[in-house]
Amino acid sequence: MVISSAALDDEKNNELCCEKGIFPHHIKQWKQDFIDRSAITKKANIRSDNKALRKDNKALQKEINRKDKALAETAAIIVLQKKVNAIWGNDEDNLQ
Repeated sequence: MVISSAALDDEKNNELCCEKGIFPHHIKQWKQDFIDRSAITKKANIRSDNKALRKDNKALQKEINRKDKALAETAAIIVLQKKVNAIWGNDEDNLQ
């Protein structure tokens, strides 16, 4: 009923309503109710998507932090290795 009355002008819409035994303001209210429900559904979907994205973001941030720590540890090991080689000499140099 809402769809069929949407294309009609006010006069024809009133005639259609009289034939069906309803009032034009009922059709307007049904249309508004439908729009409101659609908006609520969209908001719920957006909230759900946002929650999933936040969860993914948190997991990715944890992975980045873990990799940063591993990279820092590797860099520290390399620096210490160079210092050890500078103090005690390179084992490869002593073998030759």
